[in-house]
Amino acid sequence: MKAEGLRLLKALTQAHSVPGYEDEVRDIFVEELREHGELGADQCGSVYCRKGRGAKVLVAGHMDEVGFRVQGILPNGFLKLVPVGGWWGHTLLAQRVEVKTSRGDKIIGTIASKPPHFLPESERSRVLGVESMFVDISAATQSEAEMWGVKLGDPVCPVSPWTPMRQEGHYMTKAFDNRVGMAGAIQVGQAAQATPCELIVAGTVQEEVGLRGAKALANVLEPDIAIVLEGPPADDTPGMPLSESQGALGRGVQIRLHDPSAIMNPRLARFAIETAIEEGIPHQVTVRTSGGTDAGSFNSANEGIPSVVLGTPARYIHSHNGIICTDDYFAMVALVLAMVKRLDQETVNGFTKFI
Repeated sequence: MKAEGLRLLKALTQAHSVPGYEDEVRDIFVEELREHGELGADQCGSVYCRKGRGAKVLVAGHMDEVGFRVQGILPNGFLKLVPVGGWWGHTLLAQRVEVKTSRGDKIIGTIASKPPHFLPESERSRVLGVESMFVDISAATQSEAEMWGVKLGDPVCPVSPWTPMRQEGHYMTKAFDNRVGMAGAIQVGQAAQATPCELIVAGTVQEEVGLRGAKALANVLEPDIAIVLEGPPADDTPGMPLSESQGALGRGVQIRLHDPSAIMNPRLARFAIETAIEEGIPHQVTVRTSGGTDAGSFNSANEGIPSVVLGTPARYIHSHNGIICTDDYFAMVALVLAMVKRLDQETVNGFTKFI
């Protein structure tokens, strides 16, 4: 499973899949799970694979990553961008991106701005917004960029190679938020056998722009519970109090109880923690004061879907160069597999038996 996991993580992180244009990740999902259940998709583009009978247990990650779209093509061939998802200006300048045209070509460029040599001192020290940046794809004119196939609205994705680091099991690239969740959902769909529930693994669209795809998918699938797989931000770097860390690399799967988007079902969350303890799976329990996940949509969808978030902590998410420890990823997959083996109808009913 570990070799397959690394292969999946590499393929998925290198895919070009910004919100609304999740095709490359969806194609990988379909190809990997074609032989493992009944495939389907909703009208927004979220995709799922279902098998087994019993309570409906949804294991979902989101397929999209933060990116951009072409907002304008300047007369001298440079491109203006509109962000799709949350970006911090500090992470962007001098980073490579690629524009995916409607005919499937990928045109590489770099994010740039007016050189600091030409800026007054008062402007050099402030964080630039995306509106002050542009992309240089080496086109000399607007017509040349258009001749290459670039059009308004084309999706633009970070470029960052899959890079093993010196520390064994540590890897650096883009889009661990949330290709770790997608790889995990795929591996669970491939490995789970004879579960006491109907297992549905899925990839949602447009999470990074408001948890949108999960809303539609919940209506289509009507799951009884949702296990959301994520690549949440690690908090083990300089400037963070390590004594309060709840998302350190190498300490196991993160089990999230709370964030501004969702209060996780306490019984389901306790079930996840107890399963991890019983199985000896390294884990870290998390209460977050910021951020959000698809649990925010599942939690309040339909009549209310009990949800919990399991994560592989990633340093520097929403940038070109995130870092994970794959031990945490495999702990996440192991915990999901252990949970679905225990999720019979009676157990699932117990999460919402209030009277």
